[in-house]
Amino acid sequence: MDLERLFRPKTVAVFGGREAAEVVRQCIRLGFPGEIWPVHPRHNKVAGRRCYRDISELPGAPDVSFIGVNRWQTIEIVAELRRIDGGGAVCYASGFSESEDGKQLQAELVQAAGNMPILGPNCYGLINYLDGALLWPDQHGGQRVKRGVALFTQSSNILLNLTMQTRGLPIAYVLALGNQAQTDVAHAIEAVVADDRVTAVGLHVEGFSDVQTLERASRLARDRHLPMVAIKAGSSVRGAGLALSHTASLAGSDQVADALLDRLGIARVRSLDSLIETLKLLHVHGPLSGSRIGSMSCSGGEAMLMADAAEGRDVSFPEFSSDQYQQVRETLSELVTVSNPLDYHTFNWNDEEKLYKTYRAMLSCGFDLSLLLLDFPRQDNCQWDTWHPAMNAIERAAQDTGQHTAILASLPENLPESTASDFINCGIAPLCGIEQALDAVEAAAKIGYLWRQAPPLMLPGVITEIRQGSFIVDEWEGKAWLSELGLAVPRGRLVRSIEESVEAAGDIGFPVCVKACDVSLTHKSDQLAVTLNVSNEQHLRDSAERLLAHYDRLIVEEMITDAVVELIIGVEHDPQVGPCMMLGTGGILVELLQDVQIVLLPARRSEFESALAKLRMMPLLKGFRGTSQGDTVALLDCLETLSSHILSATSSVSELDINPMLVRPLGKGVVAADVLLSQFHKPLSGRRDSV
Repeated sequence: MDLERLFRPKTVAVFGGREAAEVVRQCIRLGFPGEIWPVHPRHNKVAGRRCYRDISELPGAPDVSFIGVNRWQTIEIVAELRRIDGGGAVCYASGFSESEDGKQLQAELVQAAGNMPILGPNCYGLINYLDGALLWPDQHGGQRVKRGVALFTQSSNILLNLTMQTRGLPIAYVLALGNQAQTDVAHAIEAVVADDRVTAVGLHVEGFSDVQTLERASRLARDRHLPMVAIKAGSSVRGAGLALSHTASLAGSDQVADALLDRLGIARVRSLDSLIETLKLLHVHGPLSGSRIGSMSCSGGEAMLMADAAEGRDVSFPEFSSDQYQQVRETLSELVTVSNPLDYHTFNWNDEEKLYKTYRAMLSCGFDLSLLLLDFPRQDNCQWDTWHPAMNAIERAAQDTGQHTAILASLPENLPESTASDFINCGIAPLCGIEQALDAVEAAAKIGYLWRQAPPLMLPGVITEIRQGSFIVDEWEGKAWLSELGLAVPRGRLVRSIEESVEAAGDIGFPVCVKACDVSLTHKSDQLAVTLNVSNEQHLRDSAERLLAHYDRLIVEEMITDAVVELIIGVEHDPQVGPCMMLGTGGILVELLQDVQIVLLPARRSEFESALAKLRMMPLLKGFRGTSQGDTVALLDCLETLSSHILSATSSVSELDINPMLVRPLGKGVVAADVLLSQFHKPLSGRRDSV
């Protein structure tokens, strides 16, 4: 889809009354150099511009049009614009797919547009602050810039609020997507990738309508070294009581969204404040090579706030080497303790040269980012003179060392917009709020890390059969299926009586495990349908008798007693993303611990390794305090086998839940102790009775 005329128009047409007139006024105020053509059947002029009666009177086909009329007329105007080769349109009217009776109208709107791009419906439109083009029926807080960030969101009001920020963020484009009937966030990304005046992209998304297009757009952005950061809102967690499996309850849509954004190389933040701060950091410095911070302040209290705020984050304040310590030490009073974060006191506050030497020494330590905490006084009733030495010194130090540098005001109101803009022009990122600044560092470092990895494999898309229903198989058939894949399961037998149970245990050897086998059993421990560590015949008879009173079939199988760790391995088909695998700490505490990672498929072996490394139980797998090391090689082989089958053309797996997957000591492999399998083709009967 070509959005060139829509994003960078030379002619603008507006249709409608009050909202259309506001578009004309705002377009003039922004200094749009092209032609503006108001269209209204009864007005002679709109905002001082000649008004045309209808489309047929226009001097030509407009590059872009703002349509501010009702939803029925919107469809008619879009069809007419398409007929005359219009370049695109903003559809302001609401009442389309956001209401039940409007869904058909939205389909008609898309059909009327054909190949002509449209934004919305139910949206404000766009502002191009680079070229002065505006299709926006309201006030806004931005101004013309030569380069800056692009902001895309479904919410017009959130976008309006973002333009009102006074933190110095230079904004190049804002685009409200509304219902995304035709043009979505992926198309918008593709439209700005080619514009080298755009330094970063900020997204606010509620969902992903076309993951494959977004994947393609993200690759283009990565190739162009255009960093992106997103707020993913509107996430819902499915209730565990309604879930079929552990996987369904743990791998909620929000975690899948995290995994998708990681795969696309898009950092995620949780607030608008953090979005703005991250975009400023990316605008000035781009992605960071890491999250090692050097912090400077003239206050011990601020230094402690920085240290405390870093707890639990993927940021660090590295200790100085002996040489670094000495070079910083030489610039400070003997009363100052040299550490990172550094409290350099106020002994040299008014001495630009001494401050410069301290700042330069700190910046020369080679941190991924050097931060100077500097809150400025009020402009209305305070003097700024004593702040100039610090400002000049940090600007000189940043320029002389070429190191990534940021100013950090602990409170946003303590960094005036004009001062923030001046710092940006000097190559220094002006950040506001300690927590938000560290969010920005984490996000910028994460993008840098993701870009250094090999580009991910392309996602396969959604399997349509899964949406048509699935069928659960019992544990016995599920384990037979795993065995056919070459994966290990405990030696066992399917039995229907107490005597068969005794015979099976005699062949297998005690201790054994006795389980009921029925498709209704999704959580056997909760349903008292399993007995572990059955060590003798009487215990076995008692257990079998109890279970056979409620179920027709039992599984008697060997107990695996040397497991290093219990994992859960699950597979789900997300309705937007496609197949994904969940890895986590398993066993009966799986929901309590919530220690899981999501890997979208297909995935490289290194991606499985990375996911395992993030689990809190990873020290156990490596061997903790003298315990055996788990067979990680066999575990990774298992994950690759499952992934390959799930993605194969013959796979019928709708949902898979192996819990626990027992990881045995190094060299002994892994064993699937229990499995829940759901298939989207009706399963075949007649599996063998022993494995």
